[in-house]
Amino acid sequence: MLWPEVARRAIKIGSDRELVGMYARRSDLPRSLFRELIDKADRRLWFGGYTSYFVWLEVPNAPATLGAKAQNGGDVRFLLGDPGSEITMAREGIEATPLTLATRIAMTRAEIAKSPEPLAVRLSDRHVAMSVWVFDDEAIVATHIGSGLGQDSVTMHLRRREAGGPFDRYVEHFESLWNDAVPTGPTMIT
Repeated sequence: MLWPEVARRAIKIGSDRELVGMYARRSDLPRSLFRELIDKADRRLWFGGYTSYFVWLEVPNAPATLGAKAQNGGDVRFLLGDPGSEITMAREGIEATPLTLATRIAMTRAEIAKSPEPLAVRLSDRHVAMSVWVFDDEAIVATHIGSGLGQDSVTMHLRRREAGGPFDRYVEHFESLWNDAVPTGPTMIT
């Protein structure tokens, strides 16, 4: 009787098998992780961060890389915060940083516009408290806490292992937000 309980605690046997890692802050993720996930993914690259501003700082030549993924049939989407919404303005007051949410959103849109292929962009303010980035069958999920910036969010790295598990639930969450978001049309500089 004792052995099965010890084994259950030591071996991942349920939905927890999808948890690759958990970090006290998004800034604790290995610096190369987003770059590696983007490089490996070819079917689905969904960016559901309110600003996803850090992507342009962490991933060299991201606009060209993401544009090439889209040109090769990858589903590349950006779900960004609505810079003009009351929720964004309220959050800017909480964060109280000179690099405002609206500025970081604008900077992300400017980087997206550098892509050689138009990338899908939609705006919403419903995901201000949780970011979900999906790369084929892996995801990074950050839950924002208190008055901290996105980099201070508790963050999980998930890998899909079963139908209907935590990974699939976060994909459903992204899709629901995407379907309700306001399309801005593909963005690119010509």
